[in-house]
Amino acid sequence: MTGFLDRALDLAVLPGYSRIGYALRGLPREEALSRTLSGRAVLVTGGSSGIGSAVSEGFAAAGARVHMLVRNRERGEDAVSRIESRLPGASDAIEVEACDLSRPSELRLFAESFQARCDRLDVLVHNAGVLPQRRTHTAEGVELTFATNVLGPFLLTSLLLPSLLAAAPSRVITVSSGGMYTARLRPDDLQLEDEPFDGARFYAHTKRAQVALNRTWAERFPAASIAFQAMHPGWVDTPGLRTSLPRFRRLMRPVLRDARLGADTVVWLGAHPDLEPATGGFWHDRAPRPEHRLRSTRETADDRERLWRECERLCTASESPTAAPIC
Repeated sequence: MTGFLDRALDLAVLPGYSRIGYALRGLPREEALSRTLSGRAVLVTGGSSGIGSAVSEGFAAAGARVHMLVRNRERGEDAVSRIESRLPGASDAIEVEACDLSRPSELRLFAESFQARCDRLDVLVHNAGVLPQRRTHTAEGVELTFATNVLGPFLLTSLLLPSLLAAAPSRVITVSSGGMYTARLRPDDLQLEDEPFDGARFYAHTKRAQVALNRTWAERFPAASIAFQAMHPGWVDTPGLRTSLPRFRRLMRPVLRDARLGADTVVWLGAHPDLEPATGGFWHDRAPRPEHRLRSTRETADDRERLWRECERLCTASESPTAAPIC
């Protein structure tokens, strides 16, 4: 497909984000990527269903040792069994790890355990996310959408920096959403406490925050040590979509992508040897895309710095007296 047609699909949204766009782009199932990650360690959050499960399967098929981070161990083990039915030997390649991303204490315990068992981490995939139906706060007083989608990944990346640096050049991949194109970062009210609760709008705001943080991470580390990439998978028929946005799913179901198509670019970003941009990119269907479509959503460098500092503050506030610095 020519660059012009690809961009036209992207701007048109409905065809570009649907399975139609994936088909029209003619993206190949690159057999050259098969088994290219032998000996590499990959951590995928939210791996028990949907895109996360498909991402875990894709990396396992590429030969990686996959750590599937889930809230519920039993659901994670069920996911591995389903993957095993399609990919014999997957149960030997995928290890289930139980941890709730919204709970800093659990993240710290997991990171300590992981680094005691594993001397490196080649690819970290931030896929887990929530879209609650009402305003909820964690035990630390943080709004749940922000805690899970933004603060948890920020803390987990910070805690696992030694493992990522040990595997240099390593990669951190954040699964955002095309919905973030409608949202502007709100540095004065990052948890939207001054706004009436709207699950979809809060979710889009956290996805915008993820992309802003991706850029800041990329500015702080050279690509030769840790490369940071964000992406959106298009419209994917996942259990989360069915639960959180049932009307949208009913309307768009004929053209929704399956989880494998949604996972495609994540696995490609983790396995492809040469990416341009090498770090700090925002991707869809294996191509870099603009971070903004509307002038009104553009944040400043100061906005991104304030987001970073607030994440640091909230993570530090949740530390135990003996916890190590997060960055």
